[in-house]
Amino acid sequence: MLHSLSFRHTSLLTRTRSNGRMLSTLLDSTSLGNLPTTHSPVVSKLTFFNSVTGDGSKIPNYRVLDVLGVPMEGAEVPEISKQFARRLYEHMQLLPTLDDILCSGQRQGRIPFYAASHGEEATVIGSAAALADDDEVLSQYRETGVLLWRGFTLDGIMAQVFGNHEDLSKGRQLAVHYGSKQHHFHTISSPLATQLPQAAGVGYALKRDLARCSKNVACVFFGEGAASEGDFHAGMLLASTVPSPTLFLARNNGYAISTPNSEQFYGDGISARGPGYGVDTVRVDGNDVLAVMNAVKEARRRCLESGRAVLVEMMTYRVGDHSTSDDSYVYRERQEVEDRKNNHNPITRFRLFMESRGWWSKTDEEELKFRLRRDVIKAFKRAESVRKPGLEEMFTDVYAEEPWNIVSQWIKQ
Repeated sequence: MLHSLSFRHTSLLTRTRSNGRMLSTLLDSTSLGNLPTTHSPVVSKLTFFNSVTGDGSKIPNYRVLDVLGVPMEGAEVPEISKQFARRLYEHMQLLPTLDDILCSGQRQGRIPFYAASHGEEATVIGSAAALADDDEVLSQYRETGVLLWRGFTLDGIMAQVFGNHEDLSKGRQLAVHYGSKQHHFHTISSPLATQLPQAAGVGYALKRDLARCSKNVACVFFGEGAASEGDFHAGMLLASTVPSPTLFLARNNGYAISTPNSEQFYGDGISARGPGYGVDTVRVDGNDVLAVMNAVKEARRRCLESGRAVLVEMMTYRVGDHSTSDDSYVYRERQEVEDRKNNHNPITRFRLFMESRGWWSKTDEEELKFRLRRDVIKAFKRAESVRKPGLEEMFTDVYAEEPWNIVSQWIKQ
């Protein structure tokens, strides 16, 4: 594991140049010049490469806490207060509580659909804590914690999944497709990876805004499965060639629905693609909330300082099903899930760290779980009783001025 945080472009071509053995009649490779359209040096030795590290090794994972919550030797533990640590932990614990109750509600037929974030709590909350609350977020399906961190209420979450009258989208979106202008959280759309090129556009808009160009980034979350879509490459290409402060956060959770990442790509994960677009890149242990927070904070700083895109790959594991429409035990062994849940649990890891500092106790744990479950159930029951949006609201907020063909339908009624 990598203890100190290191972003990389790639030094491979430089090494090839400096280590290449030249014929005795030729000068060293630096005197051979460059090709007309590139800064790549000219060499006379034929060399193929298949690694961005230069020595053929895999890209390392940055980590702060080991699986027992003990700081790694040489790791930089962020300076956080007891109060801030408790806030991190409470939000991490809120996610599985929310997931358990809403998944059960879907099985009972009380809500239509749900996608949980079991196992990815550190990835989501660590990222949220490292961003500014007014950074623009374009999400996928498992970033509910970002909204909650920014102050979105449980009542707001429940209104959306039930599609009731209080839902900001007025019941027109599939459940867990949240959006909130107040919280700078762009509404989620179902088609995979569409948020990636959109994020590059948002980042460019921020760059052109004098009030925000040195203040905010566009942050886009996506799974490693989404990185197999063409929109990933379009977004990366746009954000790198038309430079913008766009932060790409890849959640590599091991599965694109039923397809394991071993069948999604042959290269070294998503990180290996960053240098190909000239983008600063780092890979981080996504089950270590402090490592995620450090990595995303530094990535955000680089975005703002350079005005360019940065890629962070967060290595985690999807403990739950892809969604309530999925049964993951059809394509993976139950023992695999239990091993990862027990041995690489991000919540347990951070709790052990807090306990070692005297910031958490068994009593605190019991009180928190009781309070979170009570609050989530209360919000669930309340939302279930709120009326659905009226038919007359079907096109509200869709058009600045409703077109004649829609207006005529209301007149006929």
